[in-house]
Amino acid sequence: MTEALVLGGGGVGGIAWLTGLLAGLADGGQDVTGADLLVGTSAGSTVAAQVGSGLSLEELYARQVDPALQAAEIMAEMDLEKFAAEIGTAIGSTADVPEVRRAVGRMALGARTVSERERRAVIESRLPSHGWPERALKVVAVDAESGEPRVFDGTSGVPLVDAVAASCAVPGVWPPVTIGARRYVDGGVRSIANVDLAAGADRVLVLVPLGTTEPFPSEQPLEPSVAELRARGAEVVLVAPDEASAAAIGDNALDPATRRPAAEAGRTQGRALTLPWGRG
Repeated sequence: MTEALVLGGGGVGGIAWLTGLLAGLADGGQDVTGADLLVGTSAGSTVAAQVGSGLSLEELYARQVDPALQAAEIMAEMDLEKFAAEIGTAIGSTADVPEVRRAVGRMALGARTVSERERRAVIESRLPSHGWPERALKVVAVDAESGEPRVFDGTSGVPLVDAVAASCAVPGVWPPVTIGARRYVDGGVRSIANVDLAAGADRVLVLVPLGTTEPFPSEQPLEPSVAELRARGAEVVLVAPDEASAAAIGDNALDPATRRPAAEAGRTQGRALTLPWGRG
């Protein structure tokens, strides 16, 4: 029986909510962090790497709620309506998904942001370990020029910090990440959680901090991908924030002030959640 833990995007508020939810599940005897496969997209790539670092869930949770332990984040505003409008302008009228990704990449490459060095320092501070875990971890990003998805893992020859930074490079907000001769943007440009990468697992837990709506046109959208896994015989549970958690994450998931309330709400939600494959 193989298990996959799939963690979607959602900013620093999403990182906190995911961590709290996982801690809350463990509080109820449902620790899922030992999954055979971790799939991380954007914020989810951070949490997947943290889970694979060897720190306990209590230690990871403390890093979200204790100001003395929190990562050194950069404040950013993200008005979802304005962001959607900017993306719409970049995409134009094209319905071709690869061209959509290339258009988003062009927008990201032309945006004024903090430097790659400053942003990489944030990712370094988030990750307790900078080495790839021994278990399978897939981190998703998108080539900013070609629009092609890239799935990094421990065999890719790419440092974990760079892979996670690439996956977290929200277009227009953070700089595309240089890896070799290529530059990469957020894995959410392909799909909010890239659930299809969990194909082959018998049990799949999918956690999506920003809900189930895809921010970009996708060849592998969330809900059809979940349906496809189920059609292949996998037992799939999809969890989005409840009302209290959504309120805690708020309208700007990139605001570091969301961390403690989102983590606490996530933990409460996780304690109340019962997975169909039982406890223990």
